[in-house]
Amino acid sequence: RRRTWMTINATPRGPEPKLAHPSFVSAAALAEREPQPREWVVHDLVPLKQVTLLYGDGGVGKSLLALQLAMAAVSGRSWLGRSVRPGPVLYWTAEDDEEELHRRLFEAGRVDDVDLRALGNLGLRSLTDADAEIARADGPEVKPTDLYNELVEAVNWLKPGLVILDTLAEMFAVDEINRGLAVRSIKLLRKIAIRSDCAFLVLAHPSVTGMASGRGASGSTGWSNAVRSRLYMSRVTQKDGAEPDADARVLRTMKSNYGPTGAALPLRFDGGAFVPVVEDRTCLAAEAARADAVFLKLLREYEAEGRKVRETTGIGYAPTEFANSGRADGLTREAFHGAMQRLFQRGVIRVEEYGPPSKRRRQIVEVPR
Repeated sequence: RRRTWMTINATPRGPEPKLAHPSFVSAAALAEREPQPREWVVHDLVPLKQVTLLYGDGGVGKSLLALQLAMAAVSGRSWLGRSVRPGPVLYWTAEDDEEELHRRLFEAGRVDDVDLRALGNLGLRSLTDADAEIARADGPEVKPTDLYNELVEAVNWLKPGLVILDTLAEMFAVDEINRGLAVRSIKLLRKIAIRSDCAFLVLAHPSVTGMASGRGASGSTGWSNAVRSRLYMSRVTQKDGAEPDADARVLRTMKSNYGPTGAALPLRFDGGAFVPVVEDRTCLAAEAARADAVFLKLLREYEAEGRKVRETTGIGYAPTEFANSGRADGLTREAFHGAMQRLFQRGVIRVEEYGPPSKRRRQIVEVPR
């Protein structure tokens, strides 16, 4: 029997046939094209075509922070020092009325230098005086309401790149500790995100346990498991619970299926909006120059080794490759991403295509001087 088994398995096999079936795709068929680059609304924080949860205790400022993101996307500006995918935004809230939204937009606009007249593609809807439920539990199922259909119609009309919902508990009338209901609720939003090429940012309140543990979540783990990214905004407190600076906040990446977790972005409420806490500008400029130099050094070394890197996320993504190379000189993927953007802007590097006409590929190269 052993000899027979060895003989059968030693027989050369031809190429595997490509499967053709309406319910699945053959993995071999994917070899005919390059993988599509992963897209973000905010790099490493808010992925496109997915749902992101932003948790924060009441009064911490998550609604304002999300509104600032909406303003940045519509006006084509950065948010907390990070680049944002520009495009229309739909902002639905069950927390703030129209007058409060107006005040916050006005004050944040002064801080972020955004003219409200430039926000024509920011669609606001306050549901403070109406039923805000877009879905309700019906036994083991989650059934969309008429308001959900209105949301779909609004997305189809405005074609936003980002939809912000405030808050999770107001808009989903489900038992938050039921894992199945949590997953089905998120799927209702992901369906829209995929079909409409947009991202959802859903604001939520953590439980007392979630705040005490530092995880910043609430209810079933199904909520966190169903989304691809989860953020947590909190105040800065000492071990004894004291809050030495009432204006200080921190935004943490608690989960990211497509990027690094554990990152903490210090913020400060200043004059009506949140701004990132930055180090001395001289130190920041020196660190940026160092990152640029290391990026170029590694690009040259990779070229000498016959290894190619590209500017889009996925296999061969330069910031990830360099950060994991063992030669990063302490720099992170985010630092290399910033260096790559600066070098592109200055014309130091560029993208070139290579390969046969039927299978073109992209690579980053240094521009000859």
